[in-house]
Amino acid sequence: MAAYGPGVLVGNWNEAAFLEEDRMRDFIRKRDRGELLMQKIGRLEENLLKKIKLSVSKDGFICFGDTVMLLSPDSESSVDNYTGACGDLTLAINLEEISIYSSVSLQAPCGVSAVKTIDPVGRNTFCLLSVDGSSVGEPIRFGQKFGLGTTGGFSDPMFYLASDHKSFIRFAKKSHLQQVFLTDEVSYLTCWQAAFLDPQLRLEYEGSPVPANSKVIITHCHTNRSLAVPRNFWTRSYFGREYEVICHTYLDSHRVEEDKNYWVIVTANPGDDGTMIDRPDPQPGGIGKKEFCQETENIKIPDYK
Repeated sequence: MAAYGPGVLVGNWNEAAFLEEDRMRDFIRKRDRGELLMQKIGRLEENLLKKIKLSVSKDGFICFGDTVMLLSPDSESSVDNYTGACGDLTLAINLEEISIYSSVSLQAPCGVSAVKTIDPVGRNTFCLLSVDGSSVGEPIRFGQKFGLGTTGGFSDPMFYLASDHKSFIRFAKKSHLQQVFLTDEVSYLTCWQAAFLDPQLRLEYEGSPVPANSKVIITHCHTNRSLAVPRNFWTRSYFGREYEVICHTYLDSHRVEEDKNYWVIVTANPGDDGTMIDRPDPQPGGIGKKEFCQETENIKIPDYK
């Protein structure tokens, strides 16, 4: 090894050039395969945030095969609403930052969270799936089992909303209650059913079609606990601060589900590219959306069995 001037050492420049060429070849190979980190992030964002068209409810009910959003409605009466936890939230895929470095698409199991985005995109839209042989287009009825699947905006694979009993090693990270997650296997853990909001009328509505864009209770069939957003437990994902989703039935002093368990199955507005929650009042001074929902919650739905 020779020295050229004070403090300047020249080593084997052939070896340094070879290493640089090897790094360049590796970079080009990963780029061509789409394995660069910037390519992975771009592909994930492109699909997860891709705008999705929801299904239109022609008869006011939800049907198997519909693409919908699951919305946890805002409640001004809730005493547990913390700063930043108010407003409508939608169920969405929770993408942990560490998963970006190891995959180019979604991998099971995958977490879910409640997000403030109420526009239908890849990560917060779900397909209503049949688990008992019902055909696509048939209405889902109160008490009937169904599945909730999502691809996250990708072409495949399909992931299914699931839950399981809490154990010493399996529980929600923040609340330590029963966790909710996405899996790639269909089983008894991926079965859900809808219940009428008013428990005094619940048996009467059993077997009736489930209305779209109205508050319902969504219950996990295997554990008999209801899907919930406590709103006071937040978590971080790649997209920022989001809220924990769990399976837990919150009951008030009258043994009635609290608003943490309320869900609205949102469909598209047939008049434009928006959703039914964005639909304006039919006329100036008319009944607002919230007032309309409150007035129609206990209206008898015809039994089409």
